[in-house]
Amino acid sequence: MSAGEAALLVLAGVGAGLTGSIAGLASLVSYPALLATGLSPLAANVTNTVALFGNSVGTTIGSRRELTGQWPRIRTLMLLCAIGGALGAVLLLVTDESVFEAVVPWLIALGSVLLLARDRLRAWSATRRTTPPAWRGRLVVVGVGVYGGYFGAASGIIMLAVLALRTSEPLAVTNAVKNVATSTANLVAALAYVVLAPVHWPSVAALAAGALVGGWIGPQVVRVLPERPLRWAVGVAGLGLAAALLVG
Repeated sequence: MSAGEAALLVLAGVGAGLTGSIAGLASLVSYPALLATGLSPLAANVTNTVALFGNSVGTTIGSRRELTGQWPRIRTLMLLCAIGGALGAVLLLVTDESVFEAVVPWLIALGSVLLLARDRLRAWSATRRTTPPAWRGRLVVVGVGVYGGYFGAASGIIMLAVLALRTSEPLAVTNAVKNVATSTANLVAALAYVVLAPVHWPSVAALAAGALVGGWIGPQVVRVLPERPLRWAVGVAGLGLAAALLVG
């Protein structure tokens, strides 16, 4: 890897850390950068998953204020995401990647629409006399974990939408919880890829270094931005990513 490619990946890591911690769109920046250095799609995918652990560390450190008192809830989410992440890693290693990539744009679009329509969906939910069973929400979280372990692009958008529909807390808190939960799926998949997949370690080092910095800065940005415009920006960005993947 040349010095120019290393610099590109460090910068991409910073951008991925920022967009990942703020909007769940880390792979929108990091995955194309890895492809630009000449890695194959599979190698770029698994390398990206391993490298974004740096983003996980950065966002957790940067979100300590928002995570206070949230750990009982987070532990359950982490367990569910770990199960999903393990299943997603198995899917990537034993199936044709093109099969799952065919539905990726639609999953991202669904998560974006849910996020944009959150308030309307909450109002509709409040009129319901029955509460959905807890197992249904847990199954959805496991499903997001599967997606995160397999490909991961914008899994944060889907998780943010799922969590935002069930709470009325500030977006910064939901975002912090989302970051830790999806990071668990990423970590479990990364451990499998380290052993079984073609990880490119020089690229991991450069990308992870940048992602650590970007992930630490991101939660501080979320604290000061207004909730509604940020939520709409995330949703619109997600729809843009879905469209780009669909036509690409």
